[in-house]
Amino acid sequence: MEFYEVLKTRRSIRSYKSDPVPEEALRRIAEAAQCAPSACNRQPWKLVAVRSAALRKKICEVYRNPFLAQAPVILLALGNASMAWQRPGDDHSIVEIDLGIMFEHAVLAAAAEGLATCWICAFERAKMDAAAGIQAPWTVLAVSPLGYAAAEPTPYQRKPSAETFEIID
Repeated sequence: MEFYEVLKTRRSIRSYKSDPVPEEALRRIAEAAQCAPSACNRQPWKLVAVRSAALRKKICEVYRNPFLAQAPVILLALGNASMAWQRPGDDHSIVEIDLGIMFEHAVLAAAAEGLATCWICAFERAKMDAAAGIQAPWTVLAVSPLGYAAAEPTPYQRKPSAETFEIID
């Protein structure tokens, strides 16, 4: 799929078929995520594709929305704040920014593969880390179901670009 078409067609999907995700698609998604830039090229992330039914069940006990359990794969985006670049002056780790770029690469690659995703950050990190068996200094910062959409997504409305973009000369 052409890049701008991917951008225009990618949606957050909340209903999935149980059809398996091809291994080749998972590998291409991982390669796309690996292409993401990060501050000072520190790459303070890991992308984990969970196919294990037992582990998916534990993850779904933390985030209980049924659509996550429908998907045959759950993506976990792990971040390590101690590896990430620190903003000078306040020493704030930008791990969330680096990880956000990487995860967006992954979800756009999934869309190019004809697969659906939905960013999820509404969970208690400590509980998600425990359920997924993630040990410090790593932590789960984002989750997404990954699979084929059960239905065509509904069109969405976006603000006019005049409200969200400007050029200052």
